[in-house]
Amino acid sequence: MSSLIHEPGQIVGGRYEITKYIGEGGMQQVFEANDNLLARVVALKVPKNPSAEKRFQRSAAVSARINHANVAKTLDYFEEKERGYLIEEYVSGKDLGRVLKEDLQILDPLMAARIFHRLAKGLAASHHATVIHRDLKPSNIMVVDGGRLTDVKITDFGIAKMAEEELVAVEGGESSLTASYTAIGALPYMAPEMIKSIKKAGTSADVWSLGALMFELITGEKPFGVGYKAVPAIMEAKVPPLPNMLKSNAQFKYAAEEIYKLVKICLTADPADRPSADHLVQACGMMCYPDSTREFGKIKIFDNGSWGFIAAESGDDVFFHIDSIFGKEKVKKGDRVWFARHMGGGADRAFPVMKVIQATDQVSLF
Repeated sequence: MSSLIHEPGQIVGGRYEITKYIGEGGMQQVFEANDNLLARVVALKVPKNPSAEKRFQRSAAVSARINHANVAKTLDYFEEKERGYLIEEYVSGKDLGRVLKEDLQILDPLMAARIFHRLAKGLAASHHATVIHRDLKPSNIMVVDGGRLTDVKITDFGIAKMAEEELVAVEGGESSLTASYTAIGALPYMAPEMIKSIKKAGTSADVWSLGALMFELITGEKPFGVGYKAVPAIMEAKVPPLPNMLKSNAQFKYAAEEIYKLVKICLTADPADRPSADHLVQACGMMCYPDSTREFGKIKIFDNGSWGFIAAESGDDVFFHIDSIFGKEKVKKGDRVWFARHMGGGADRAFPVMKVIQATDQVSLF
């Protein structure tokens, strides 16, 4: 982490009081702040590089054109002491990258279908506003209520142009590519045409990124690998097969296969052959997925290996069957799990059930 630009208690713009540091990316630091004028909590973003001020202002104007529930809203932009500030809707939660590092290595296909649908809606809204993100990845997706995954909001449309300009600056070769935080973070989700010429990338590049992201969410693996070694695989655009784990349980197979079909057409080498975000919204709307809220608990009883009870953090016990468990790891008594609750006779039923990453396995994002 670089040195902090601001400390809690400082007031900028005459109204925004910094309350805490949230995190940072390649180009900006993010703070939680109180808007003392309108009595609301906001996200305050400030570029780390002073030379980016003009680009930050242009990007704020671009992002403000988007108005959708699945896109974090741009609220204000101002300059103070030769530094630009972007004020954005505050999302109570954490970004999807942190969820994958700290809570869940993958998502079950039912939740993934729900997330796919909402991200497609957010992208479609941005494309209708003639805004292309160009840097869609887990860290640029905010998860409402953290691991509960109540909803998702795409963020950092406002710095998408800045990301493009930094990526253009490293088009010279592998050594410069690997030196760029932005380039390395974006590469696993970068469309082939972006590698050839970033400036010419259109809305279909965002569709590719969404496909790569969704593959990772249901498999736990990036479809073409990481680092500059992923470039040849991206250019070939050969999507890895769906893992058997996603097809072995009939309760998850349908959603997994439907998502995979969409992922494959998103990851088509020729941009003209990819679906539009509007098409993805329509296709996702045809999938059957529950809209139930997820919650956390611990396995309380699982003695016979076929069924058991979860002690929910809400205080009651929820029944589950072994066929309702999804994920790469088996669960055992005492494990913390993530599940959806459904009404049942005697006790509510949990489906699906997933093991949560243990605290000792957690990796801090910052």
